[in-house]
Amino acid sequence: MNPRTRILLADDQPNILQEARALLRDHEIVGAVENGETLVEAAQRLRPDLIITDISMPLMNGFEAAAKIRALGLGAKLIFLTVQSAAAYVRKARALGADGYVLKTYAHEQLGEAVSAVLTGKTYVSPQLKVPAWS
Repeated sequence: MNPRTRILLADDQPNILQEARALLRDHEIVGAVENGETLVEAAQRLRPDLIITDISMPLMNGFEAAAKIRALGLGAKLIFLTVQSAAAYVRKARALGADGYVLKTYAHEQLGEAVSAVLTGKTYVSPQLKVPAWS
């Protein structure tokens, strides 16, 4: 049997962290942090397979944290879970090496699907976002 996927969550809203934990109960949640600085530290320490992070967080936003994580050479897959729907945010996420982009409004329906896609080497963008598919 394969070990469960190790996931690190980052969001400054405890209710979002709780919802993500519930939606991903088949995976191992190795940590849940509430700001970008703690996300970078936790990613280094815990070495997750997948990071699911918000963009808007205190101390350091999700984009800044993702850039630092990539600069450190950590190979975790990355999904942004956010309310930001502007194409510029989606492009920035992709430029930072994100594998997925899920709108919080649709997390209940899409987060599990996004995680499955990303873990099999595909990408995932909420279909409600009118942006070209990542390939």
